[in-house]
Amino acid sequence: MNALPRTSSRPSTAALAMTRRRALALSALAGGLGLGAAACSSGSGASSDPNTFEFWSFTGINQKTDVEAYKKLAPDVTVKLTEVGNAQETAQGLTTALAGGKVPDLVLVQAGDLPKFMKNPGNFTDLNTLGGADVKGDYVDWVMAQATATSGELVGIPTDVGGMGVAYRTDLMAAAGLPTNRDEVGALWPTWDDFIATGQRYTQATGNAFIDNAATTVFLQAVSQGEEQYYSADGEVVYATNPIVKDSFDLGLKAIAAGITAKLESFTDGWNAGMAKGAFAAVAAPSWMLGSIRSAAPDTEGKWDIAVIPGGSGNWGGSYLTIPARAANPKAAWNYIKTMQSPEQQLQHFLDSGSLPTTPVNYDKPELVNHTDPFFSDAPTGKIFTQAVLGLKPFINGEYNTEISTELLNALNGVEGDGAPADAAWDTAVKNIKTAIGA
Repeated sequence: MNALPRTSSRPSTAALAMTRRRALALSALAGGLGLGAAACSSGSGASSDPNTFEFWSFTGINQKTDVEAYKKLAPDVTVKLTEVGNAQETAQGLTTALAGGKVPDLVLVQAGDLPKFMKNPGNFTDLNTLGGADVKGDYVDWVMAQATATSGELVGIPTDVGGMGVAYRTDLMAAAGLPTNRDEVGALWPTWDDFIATGQRYTQATGNAFIDNAATTVFLQAVSQGEEQYYSADGEVVYATNPIVKDSFDLGLKAIAAGITAKLESFTDGWNAGMAKGAFAAVAAPSWMLGSIRSAAPDTEGKWDIAVIPGGSGNWGGSYLTIPARAANPKAAWNYIKTMQSPEQQLQHFLDSGSLPTTPVNYDKPELVNHTDPFFSDAPTGKIFTQAVLGLKPFINGEYNTEISTELLNALNGVEGDGAPADAAWDTAVKNIKTAIGA
């Protein structure tokens, strides 16, 4: 099902590369948090305090706000929140804890990392036993399917999905003699080839870059639109033979060769600075990225708008709340999930922060459909991002989805930023993937 390396974790693509040194650093992090295998194990129900639970999240998504909102709804509850690190560091810490350390009661896991844990659903509480069976119908079916084991256990409840659009600068588009109306802009690029051609028109007119980078704004979005990605429907690794993956990679190379990129990796300091300076005119933007744009470029309010993404659909990101099997206070953790991920609260979260709900009952509600964002020229963000998700063709995620995607992104970044030979980039990516995952 659909889960791309999301930087709801929000790390740079470079930060996704899991080298041996990085793995050792993560192990040290886990040890520093008391997560090592020698730590005292916590058995399920050891405390059973309905008013206290320990919660691990990743950084960059302001989970403290959700916790504070919950405490207003449940003032007698104590939530011990730890922001472990980025999404990959949090997943690594959980892996170490599950191997024999002390586990938290609740953990936020990004969608791209979830398949690793789905191999051993017994490491987690089956949420069906706590009430998940009664609410699973509230969520998008393909999102729930990713968190449901083949034997039926429900491992997680989804918090959001990352419906896609293209955020663009109206002032910069106008300076290039291009349309600025969101419908007219979207009509410029029904396909990714058209998108790249539009970029060439912009760059030729202005001498400036059209997009931030080819890896995340072109390749990562194009590859998400196929019915099959890195794994086949029966779970076989097919990244090297799937033409959708190769064609999407080639689109990334085409964008680089066209000279339309600013060579700024997503979520780096340079990317943030470039956003504020107008170093690029357009960026592929999931719903949750709008907050990043506001933060990086606060003085550009009203100069942005949002158009449909080429191909019309896409998703980047999403996360799940899970409860380890040895959690001391599973009921307290479940009460948090049930409350904060209800359709009502997911809708409120969208209105507050832009995170797109995973609850279809909200998709027709006026509060979402008619929601506009003044920072982005009053773009109807609820409508745009919802349509992107509804048009998605879900695909199977596998255990090494993140590792495969990381190496493909790294290969494109190598060509774009380091001048690596483009004609060797695909073979380099495949070689590095085989080294990383053995397949």
